[in-house]
Amino acid sequence: MSSKIVVLISGGGTNLQAIIDACTESNYPAEIVGVVSNKADAYGLTRAQNSNITAVTLSHKDFASREDYDQALIKEIDCFDADLIVLAGFMRILTPSFVQHFQGKLLNIHPSLLPKFGGKGMYGNHVHKAVIEAQESESGISIHFVNEEYDKGAIFFQAKVSIEKKF
Repeated sequence: MSSKIVVLISGGGTNLQAIIDACTESNYPAEIVGVVSNKADAYGLTRAQNSNITAVTLSHKDFASREDYDQALIKEIDCFDADLIVLAGFMRILTPSFVQHFQGKLLNIHPSLLPKFGGKGMYGNHVHKAVIEAQESESGISIHFVNEEYDKGAIFFQAKVSIEKKF
């Protein structure tokens, strides 16, 4: 039996595409049952639709508070009856009530080897720039469980890559 995944996105969906591609492998024990974006123009929604995955937009701008948005997001995700929720470039800080609702089922994909280069302001190209400026010899990816501390949840998986210096 495969696990049901909901993926949360805000942009292009390159990590979403990697998960979509992995789910096509016969030995991959998961399927994406839904994609939710807080931005209607996120290209990741097109990636989901091209793969016949239900894609939903729930704009944070339509809600008076972060808590109101997260409660609506909880309801949306719960409709999918997912086993796992993956934050794949989802550019929203989640409320404690959201994190608690999905405790143990909520994973984030972060573009560094945590605990290095995590925390406020450390996302996307900001991370890569900081890694290069710090003259690190390696970087990578961390997949971690989300808790109420920003980028501090237990590490589920990490992969390293060497940084080549160009002269």
